[in-house]
Amino acid sequence: MILELIFWTSVAFVLYVYIGYPAMLALMSLFIQKPVRRRPITPSVSFIITAYNEEKRIRDKLENTLKQDFPRDRLEIVVASDCSTDGTDEIVRSYAQRGVRLVRLWERMGKEAAQKAAVDATSGEILVFSDTATILSENAISNIVQNFADASVGCVSSVDRFIDVDGKVSGEGAYVKYEMFLRHLETKVNTLVGLSGSFFAARRSVCNNWAADLQSDFNTLLISVKLGLRGVSDPESIGYYKNIVDESKETERKVRTVLRGISVLMKSLHLLNPLRYRLFSWQLLSHKLCRWLVPFAMILAFGTNVFLLSDSVVYLYTFSAQLIFYLFGLWGIWFRLHSKASIVKLPTFFILVNLSILYAWCRYARGERMTWWSPSQR
Repeated sequence: MILELIFWTSVAFVLYVYIGYPAMLALMSLFIQKPVRRRPITPSVSFIITAYNEEKRIRDKLENTLKQDFPRDRLEIVVASDCSTDGTDEIVRSYAQRGVRLVRLWERMGKEAAQKAAVDATSGEILVFSDTATILSENAISNIVQNFADASVGCVSSVDRFIDVDGKVSGEGAYVKYEMFLRHLETKVNTLVGLSGSFFAARRSVCNNWAADLQSDFNTLLISVKLGLRGVSDPESIGYYKNIVDESKETERKVRTVLRGISVLMKSLHLLNPLRYRLFSWQLLSHKLCRWLVPFAMILAFGTNVFLLSDSVVYLYTFSAQLIFYLFGLWGIWFRLHSKASIVKLPTFFILVNLSILYAWCRYARGERMTWWSPSQR
């Protein structure tokens, strides 16, 4: 009886995280809607580009940024260099006459520390953050800033788009579509639970107490909520970026992202209090903590299923379904077919993501807290 309870609870948990939560948001959106009252505004904006050894891409990023249609007298452009050791800083300095400023750390301290130095060195009412690899349309800043015409908005996330090797916008993966749809629902009902780290914006009041050791995109959202503001996703603000060249590095990126996210959440566990943060506490629990607990539910579901095989033919079917799913995923990992064969694409991705989460928990339990970073090669 206890094993059956553990098994079905574990299965229900996984289904809730990936299906139940968005389904409940979709249902709520029929009755609760918080539209963003956006309109054209021109506050002072500080555009911060974070870089570490980006000599191959920083020039293209600066040229792309200088093409923005936002009024130049209202825009300051700053590159925050995390003690780059290549030619990045020299290239940035060559743009000084065009209004680009370099803020350099003299020892490597991590992405958020570099961003903090830039935040402290700027004066814009709105801070816009972008990675070097992210390509923006000419109206990107104008679009994302419009959301701050709504006084309830504390931070804004862009929408992610992939670019293929030919420079064309490629089809979105199922996971990206799922995440963007989830952000759309969260924005419609209440607030986001996380931002796109490659391109997001926030009010200066949200960034005043910038944490140099916490994942900035997630922490900025949490600070907004603490201040009584919300985070929204803007479908008109798009960040274009190339797929990672070495797919094996994608797993490392996921582990790093989850590890850093866990560190942020553990320092803000009071946000899970529904008496104070109401709807957001449920969102944070469902979207972040529960998703990061899925690997443990998967292990429990598979393990208890083994011991239940002799109890009923139902458990033979459930075990067979799990086994086939995992075998397809392992097949995809072994032969690297997850980008070509659709039958193994979903299970491969699902297994890799949850293995990454599990490994991130192991590293967190060992006391690892990651602040250093190396930009993904795209």
